[in-house]
Amino acid sequence: MSNTHMTLNDFYNLHHKLAAGEIILDVRTVEEYLAGHIENALNIPLDQLPGKLNELKNFSTIYIHCKRGGRARTAFDALSQMGLKNLVCIHDAGMDLWIEKGYPVKK
Repeated sequence: MSNTHMTLNDFYNLHHKLAAGEIILDVRTVEEYLAGHIENALNIPLDQLPGKLNELKNFSTIYIHCKRGGRARTAFDALSQMGLKNLVCIHDAGMDLWIEKGYPVKK
């Protein structure tokens, strides 16, 4: 798989049927994550990503998201430069729009 981008709406349509080896990567802060997140999302704050590279290499697909899209794009670019090719960036929005649309939130 080569790195790509996806809209929040497209991601919503597939998030509940991820295959084994696929994860949702939430790059917001721990505090933001604890306040509400997508079920089964893995929280690794943006500044901690370089130390998790070996762990992230093991997944077939990583769907990256944040609060509004900016940190997801930053994480996508940084992880791409570190050599990962299993990335999908949810680039147009994040948890703010997820909550606004009434999508399920885990706390």
